[in-house]
Amino acid sequence: MRIDIPEGQHPIEYVWGDMVPGIGMAAANFSLSVYAHTTLGLREFEAARLRVAQINGCVFCLDWRTERDGEKVEEEFSDAVAEWRTTDAFDERTRLAAEYAERYTLDHHGLDEEFWDRMTAQYSQLEIVELTMSIGSWLAFGRLNHVLGLDSVCVLPGH
Repeated sequence: MRIDIPEGQHPIEYVWGDMVPGIGMAAANFSLSVYAHTTLGLREFEAARLRVAQINGCVFCLDWRTERDGEKVEEEFSDAVAEWRTTDAFDERTRLAAEYAERYTLDHHGLDEEFWDRMTAQYSQLEIVELTMSIGSWLAFGRLNHVLGLDSVCVLPGH
């Protein structure tokens, strides 16, 4: 870890809660809201989330699988996300979610009209905004935890 954590303190709770409570708690609430209020399908949600995790290198995010109503994506899903261009495991919406996550994370200036034509053919404007906010959350907080060395001790509250 890059931050000194007092003996007996949980690193995530200390950094996010005690060190910067005004910022950290707002960030935590935003991060949790992405999971609590999503309207996106589980596969497209996880395709975007895992692609960001793969790029960020966040240990916790790579290992985490979102569960909804007792269901999670299959074990091989992460491998398919890494191969989103060629996998036959994805429908067009799931493939676009992984592509959007990658392009947003690595080259947001390169999101051209051809991409947006494909995106708007598959996703409503509401879904695009939701996916964009979700990707932004994962990008920011996954990188924050990885850069500070907190990703190996990260847990979502209540899990």
